[in-house]
Amino acid sequence: MRRMVTVLAAVASLTGCELLGSGGDADSGTATPTPTPTVSESPIAAPSPTGAQHVAEETELYLFEYAWPEAAGKQPELAALLDQRMDHTKEQLVRESTAARASARQDGFPYNKHSYSADWKVVTELPGWLSLSSQVATYSGGAHGMYGVDALLWNKVDKTAMSGIDLFTSPADLEKAVHDRFCDQLNKQREKKRGEPIAADSTDEFDKCPGIDELVVLVGSSNRKVFNRLTFYAGPYVAGPYVEGAYEVDLPVDAAVLATVKPEYQGFFAARN
Repeated sequence: MRRMVTVLAAVASLTGCELLGSGGDADSGTATPTPTPTVSESPIAAPSPTGAQHVAEETELYLFEYAWPEAAGKQPELAALLDQRMDHTKEQLVRESTAARASARQDGFPYNKHSYSADWKVVTELPGWLSLSSQVATYSGGAHGMYGVDALLWNKVDKTAMSGIDLFTSPADLEKAVHDRFCDQLNKQREKKRGEPIAADSTDEFDKCPGIDELVVLVGSSNRKVFNRLTFYAGPYVAGPYVEGAYEVDLPVDAAVLATVKPEYQGFFAARN
C-alpha cells in the first residue's frame, strides 16, 4: 500500500503550489490562475489563447478534469506534451469506467462514477527552467479515492521534460545527502500529527523513514535565479496511514546536496543559507 501514490503519479505522466514547493519562499503561491472550467460531454477543446488550459468533462461514466497554467502553455512543446498526457489519461479513464460499469451491472451492483483530476501548478520558473507540480486525485469505486502528486521539470533550452531526480548523479546519492535532515523533519511532522514522538527503535511500517524511490522530488527556488530548495512529498500510505494524509518536507540545498548534482547542472544550483 505504501507505493500506491508513487504508482498513481507515474500513471499521470498537497494542495497545489501553496503546498508543494512553498516553504515560505518568494515564489510560493505564484502559480498562474487557470480559467474557469467548462463542463460538457463534448470532446476536449483546444488550449485557450492565453496558454492556460482547464477542462472539466462529466458524463454518466466519469468525471474528468485536467489543467495547466499559462507558464506551461507558453512553451509550445510542453503544452503539446501535456495535451498528449491529458488525452491518454482520459482514454484510460473511459476504458476503465466502461469496464467497471459493465461489471457492476453484471453483478447486480450500482455503479459509482469514476473520476480523475490533475491540476498542474508552477513550483518555480528560472530563465531556462520551468518546475511544475500536479495534484492528482482519482476515484475508482472503492471506499475512498486516492490522491498524490506528479512532478515535471521542463528544460526550456533543450525543450525536454525531466524529473527533478534527473539533475543528480543518482537517487541513492541524493538520498544519502538528505537522509538525516529529511527523516528528522518528517518525524517532527509525524509527532505533531500523532501527539507523541517516534521511537528510534520502532519497527512499525509507518514509523520508518521512506526511501527516495517512494517520494516525489520537486526542485524549487527562493530567488527564481537558481535552484536552492528541494521538496520531498510522501503521499498517503508512504509515511503514515491514510488518515494522516500526505507529508511534505522542504529542505534548503546545502553543500552535501550540491555535491550530488550532475556536473552539467551545477551552474543552476546554489546553497541556501
